Amino acid sequence: MRRFLYADKFFMNSDTRGAGYLELVDGKFGDYYKELPDDNAEVVDRSGQWIAPGLVDTHIHGFKNHDVMDNDAEGLKVMSDGLLECGVTSFLPTTLTSSKERLKDVAATIGQVQNDVTGAKIQGIYFEGPFFTEEHKGAQNPIYFGDPDLATFHEWQEASGGIIKKIALAPERAGVKEFVKAVTEEGVVVALGHSDATLEEATDAVEAGASVFVHAYNGMRGLNHREPGMVGALMSLQHVFSELICDGHHVHPQAAEILMEKAGHDHVALITDCMMAGGMPDGDYILGEFPVVVKDGTARLQEGNLAGSILRLKEAIKNVVDWGIATPEQAVMMATWVPAVSCKIDDRCGSIAKDRAADFIVLNPDMTLAETYLNGEQRYEA
Repeated sequence: MRRFLYADKFFMNSDTRGAGYLELVDGKFGDYYKELPDDNAEVVDRSGQWIAPGLVDTHIHGFKNHDVMDNDAEGLKVMSDGLLECGVTSFLPTTLTSSKERLKDVAATIGQVQNDVTGAKIQGIYFEGPFFTEEHKGAQNPIYFGDPDLATFHEWQEASGGIIKKIALAPERAGVKEFVKAVTEEGVVVALGHSDATLEEATDAVEAGASVFVHAYNGMRGLNHREPGMVGALMSLQHVFSELICDGHHVHPQAAEILMEKAGHDHVALITDCMMAGGMPDGDYILGEFPVVVKDGTARLQEGNLAGSILRLKEAIKNVVDWGIATPEQAVMMATWVPAVSCKIDDRCGSIAKDRAADFIVLNPDMTLAETYLNGEQRYEA
């Protein structure tokens, strides 16, 4: 028996379609129809609701009391399952600056467990660091900072089984241009962040191939009228993407709106930067090697600086709509297609496309999450 999904609205890859029927075939998306083509078919009726691609979180350190840097395969599985309640069906487990050996071990563990998780799919690894500078270290440990080293990166990539998709660095480090050119030619995305770089230094890195800015506004030299810095770079350079944390704490809604207006919603990727306290009660936690206090919706180091977030991606898409800075279509795009494209994983996730795994979410018109589906099967219901 054929199986169809009915809803009031479908967020497709190139446009939004009204009420109709989307066929589900063996766990994959089929064709969309305005009218039901088979009177004998099974219909999953979601009248009054909307269907969107499963959300894609390309910058996330932890969830449900587990951290990627724990180097624990079972913890990654808990994260994967837990993320379904966030509407996330694909993610990039994200590392923190650490020793060369620890990062190699973590990369190997993620590579080994990639195909064993049963929830949100691991679509690669994001190495956030360790080639940063101390001025904007955030919750990264500066004792491990250094200049980009291609041989070391290749050790990590080999250990991972070739699944490192993105690596972040500071443009002012020595040897950046050569490193960026080499790894981008290997298909790895280079992101710029935790940096005090000038506009010129950032531009040189982008010219060499870097294409993403790490959590815009945070962990970087701000905009100054005499030295535009990193914020000036992400605002003015062409063909780059900016990660953005829309929890209302990391970035003021008006600053988020300015970025979206300047760069375009199609060049802003909503991310969470979530740490292990995501989905957990307030209290004391660890991010990498640092104690963190979670209270009043924020995660902070003991000295008061923000340390990642406890944001869930389903909240980010609702926030930007509630703040009046994005339409529902734009919000969904920024949490699905844009992060997938920016990390070169859009061949596997981020859009509703025929013959692709039917990973999708059901949204209420107020942008709250109702359900999460993986391979055409319901895996979470609010």
